[in-house]
Amino acid sequence: MTTTTVRNTGHTEGVRGGPGRWLALSVLVLAVLLVAVDATVLGLATPFLSEDLKPTGTQLLWIGDVYSFVIAGLLVSMGSLGDRIGRKKLLLIGATAFGAVSVLNAYATSPEMMIAARALLGVAGATLMPSTLALIRNLFHDPRERSLAIGIWGAMASAGAAVGPVVGGFLLEHFWWGSVFLINLPVMAVLVVVGIKLIPESKNPTQGPWDVPSVLLSLVGMIGIVYAIKELASKGPSLDVGLAALVGVGALTWFVRRQLTLPTPLLDMRLFRHRGFSGAVLADLLTILGLSGLVFFLSQFFQLVQGRQPLEAGLAELPAAVGAVTAGLIAGLVARRFSVRSVVAGGLAAVGLSLAALTTIDQHTGYPLLGAALLVVGVGAGFAFTVTADVILSSVPKEQAGSASAVSETAYELGAALGIAVLGSIVTGVYRGFTTPAGVPSDIASAAHESLGGAAEASGALAPDTATALMSAAQEAFVDGLRIAAGVGAAVLLATAVAAWFLLKGQKLEDGVEH
Repeated sequence: MTTTTVRNTGHTEGVRGGPGRWLALSVLVLAVLLVAVDATVLGLATPFLSEDLKPTGTQLLWIGDVYSFVIAGLLVSMGSLGDRIGRKKLLLIGATAFGAVSVLNAYATSPEMMIAARALLGVAGATLMPSTLALIRNLFHDPRERSLAIGIWGAMASAGAAVGPVVGGFLLEHFWWGSVFLINLPVMAVLVVVGIKLIPESKNPTQGPWDVPSVLLSLVGMIGIVYAIKELASKGPSLDVGLAALVGVGALTWFVRRQLTLPTPLLDMRLFRHRGFSGAVLADLLTILGLSGLVFFLSQFFQLVQGRQPLEAGLAELPAAVGAVTAGLIAGLVARRFSVRSVVAGGLAAVGLSLAALTTIDQHTGYPLLGAALLVVGVGAGFAFTVTADVILSSVPKEQAGSASAVSETAYELGAALGIAVLGSIVTGVYRGFTTPAGVPSDIASAAHESLGGAAEASGALAPDTATALMSAAQEAFVDGLRIAAGVGAAVLLATAVAAWFLLKGQKLEDGVEH
């Protein structure tokens, strides 16, 4: 792979040579950790949210995934904005907004307010992720050092996704569900105060205007497509699904055509002509789809099916974090020792096989199988995600680092959203079909069919024998849905592993130092 190199514009000279760049990295990964924690911490809080806010099953899915939808829709725009106004400036503005909106999430009083607050948190989150990866691209000019830095960045993203349930579990056992959002405040305060001094500014010196029509087209297109997939998976074909898909495809087509005509586009579409770049983006998206879908639904399985307390459920998912962090830190070294395609395809296959193993679970499955599956998923995702992020970032001149980072992050967030939406809609669709035991009033049966959390709450009003029968039927239906979703996820991941093997043929990580 030929990599374009550019001269440093002077913004990062103060930290390039000494330990300052590693200190700056430590601040950047705080933001990554927090955004990733926020994407998954909600999984554990779902039963408590259901009891307090009483959302419908559809509202519950929107609460779970609107955050990722909005982030996915805005990442390209925010990455491009950071290239223009300065990545440090955008990061600090976003961090401040993220902290403020977290308070709104913590004190939401209705499902509608919660969905809106999660959407606003997504807007703030969209400013953070591409800024951090783009700043790494400008801080580290030695490709091997950059691979390690991206490995640490990726490890924190993966760790956040898996540590979120542990932190959330601890808070939920001692405080109310809103506390899982208030933990953002002290971390964002540290990021802003320390980041002002430690992080160097960088931007594209040949910046053009920020094209607002392109911003709107990318947002409408991404949300339209994801909404259509989500509704199709949960409710089947309908006029709404067709219209949403049509609007989404139309907006993204218009977006692509517009980018090809703009002198300074939001996203240089010509990057996708590079087979390795396109293969890395696809692998990125589907790796996270498998990881996020698994973590989200196993959180509910551990609590509502196997009866674990929130903290215990969070700790049960820790092997995914351990695997992802370990693999992320050595991914660059392994990819140079063997090959990019073997590491990425192997990582995808590992996630796929782990999901396949989960098609055998039932309500009484022991922890060794579940823990082993989580560990292998973490290792596979850590290898695949870190190497693909490195490939994407090193494929472009560093002036375009924000836009390239946004592509990587869009794949990450879209994968997370689709993991919850598509796999979640399969689980929900199967779950709602369970037969209500005799003697359950219609209003309680209706509440129980909305979600497993709803069934747990509704059964409290029944006689012990009837409540036990209702929960048993609901849990069995949930596990049936989980098995089918795991099978679908496994098929997708294994097919992607084969595709990555061919798409990433000949792809290598850089070795030469930029000047």
